[in-house]
Amino acid sequence: MFLSECSTNSLKAAAQSIVDGHLVAFPTETVYGLGADATNESAVAKVYKAKGRPADHPLIVHIASIDAIGEWAEDINEYAINLARDFWPGPMTLIFKRSQLAKDFVTGNQNTVGLRVPNQPIALALLKEFENLGGKGIAAPSANRFGAVSPTTAQAVKDELENYLDQKNDVILDGGPCQVGVESTIIDCTSDTPQILRLGAITKEMIAESTGLLVIDEPTTDIRVSGSLESHYSPNAKVVLDVNPESGDGFIAIDSIPTPAGAIRLAAPSSIEGYAREIYSALRFADAQGLTKVCVIQPEGDGLAAAIRDRLKRAAN
Repeated sequence: MFLSECSTNSLKAAAQSIVDGHLVAFPTETVYGLGADATNESAVAKVYKAKGRPADHPLIVHIASIDAIGEWAEDINEYAINLARDFWPGPMTLIFKRSQLAKDFVTGNQNTVGLRVPNQPIALALLKEFENLGGKGIAAPSANRFGAVSPTTAQAVKDELENYLDQKNDVILDGGPCQVGVESTIIDCTSDTPQILRLGAITKEMIAESTGLLVIDEPTTDIRVSGSLESHYSPNAKVVLDVNPESGDGFIAIDSIPTPAGAIRLAAPSSIEGYAREIYSALRFADAQGLTKVCVIQPEGDGLAAAIRDRLKRAAN
């Protein structure tokens, strides 16, 4: 395992590593993913083992372009194509009825598959190189232990997974910090009406405008997706929401909120977008500092702010 700069040669080598059945952690615009050949059962099993992830939790398949949807999915709705055209590459995962290519080991034994085209140059270049070598898609959950805080830097991946990856063959591509910072919006596209299964940067209003349809944000489906457990995205420190910290506690809030006396400021983002970019690294910093409690003043508003609150609620459980 090694941290690699993202030259053309290193991307070609990383793509070949995936073809050979090894793992590659790579940056996306949301968080870093831990990638394996989505058609290789033994390689995908390595992802589950490295993460300590339950076998019934499906993996998102990352593809190089909208053109690959038809290989992985069946019964594709017109509104899903509109969403893909409008927001791919981007922080959006679409759930479809799976094709024969999507096997149980990547779908968590469900009859659906999640697809995404990430909006990050290194991720797209890796996917294209993998496609050039005959690859169909890269299955990639967040590159952290199951239930823990998602990584938004290559160093965070190394810190988290160094003891769980193959030191010789697995690769971590260093593409700098992620630009969005929270995981993709997940949309169920298997029925006549789109349903949001996980909040993210692609908002209900954006989905409605793209599709011209009523969007359900309190889903009725029983499809399992990443990040849907009540407790998730959790640091070792206890996360407490919307209370003032005591002396020695960590503190996260928008920059207009001053730091109470004795509290340890972990992040002071100046915008909702900055809040999303900084929240996971701030929670990781709390653990690095050995803090036992982090008080977070949640951002107000809809859209991305709601996605941040969703992650914080699960981190606090």
